Order: sequence, then structure tokens, then C-alpha cells
Amino acid sequence: MAEKRRYTSPRREEQARATRTAVLTAAAQLFAEHGYAATSMAAVAARAGVSPQTVYNTVSGKPQLLKAAYDVALAGDDEPVPLADRPEVRRLRAVTDPAELLRGYAELGTQLLRRVGPLMLQLANGAAAGEPDLVEHVRVTDAERATGTLMVARRVQELGGLAPGLSVERARDRIWVLNSVQVWHLLVAGRGWSDDEYTAFTGDAMCAAVLG
Repeated sequence: MAEKRRYTSPRREEQARATRTAVLTAAAQLFAEHGYAATSMAAVAARAGVSPQTVYNTVSGKPQLLKAAYDVALAGDDEPVPLADRPEVRRLRAVTDPAELLRGYAELGTQLLRRVGPLMLQLANGAAAGEPDLVEHVRVTDAERATGTLMVARRVQELGGLAPGLSVERARDRIWVLNSVQVWHLLVAGRGWSDDEYTAFTGDAMCAAVLG
């Protein structure tokens, strides 16, 4: 006998998704405010207005909660669409001028850092202190960011914009550093730069660093 398919009503799916969003938003906020080690699953549940068991039902454990919360904070929502497939990134891929591409990437980077920068700093500090979960998390997210930056460097190469003798890999590294949360923190939080000032600086610096 064929197994019966379980039916879930649209309303129930909507409620489950709203609960997941509340849990991940609460987790991202608490991790950014207090750090990973100091944030308990119970604290996340209290902030989200759900039971601790609901948090565990949403994600299987604290490391998984961290990654899911980070991804939602980075994207700005819980839509199942990778960052690379989102409209703002697709628009960048359509740009045909290398300088315009890099300045557009700098603007996108500012938007992402405004959403997730404080969380990234907390996690980077925890990783530097040797917290195992955070060491692994930062390794994964740094690799993800490097992959995205490599796509930009390759696009600049396709457009004939790379400086003579500069490899795609070295162009990626230069862009990766300039677009880092550490540079953002030093200038925006440390020196009081506006988003517009930071975007203009990073865009100009990327152009100077990789274009011929």
C-alpha cells in the first residue's frame, strides 16, 4: 500500500515559518549583543517568545542555530534564495564596466555589513579566543565570502579590467580585505564614517587595487 502523504495546511506552514524567523532573529540579536558563549538556547527562546523545545525543534543544536541565524541576518530575510541568486547580485553580474561593478559591489558590501557587521565582529572575537564552534563558523563564512569575491574578480577579468600581471586570485584577496568587517568596523564604528563615505572609500580602493 502506498504511503499516505502528510498534508500541512498553508496556515500551519505560515505559522511554522513565522516561528522560525522569530527564533533566528532573536538568536542573531543575542549573539551580536552578548556573544555566542554567553547566549543560551533558553535566552533565545525567551527573546523569541517560544519554548526552549521549540528552538531545538527549529534547529538541531546551537552551532546550527548560529549558522541559520547568520544566514538570515546576512540576507535580511528567511527566503530560501541564495545570496548569489538575489536581484541585487544578478544586477551586478549584468554590469559591463569594471569600475562600476566594483563600486556596486562596495555598495552591496555596505548594505550587508550594516545588517550583519556587529554579529560578525562578535563571532570573529570568539573565534580569536579559540571557541571551537566559532572557529569553524568563521572558517566556513570566510570561505563563502571568498567565493563571492572570487566571482567578482573573475567578472572583472572577463571584462578586461584586471591590472597587468595581477591574477584573479590576488585580485580576489585585495577585494576580500577591503570589503572585510574589520575595515568596516575601524572606519564606521571607530572613526564615525557614514555609510556613504565608507562605500565611496571601498569602491575607490577596490578600483585602485585591481584595475589596470
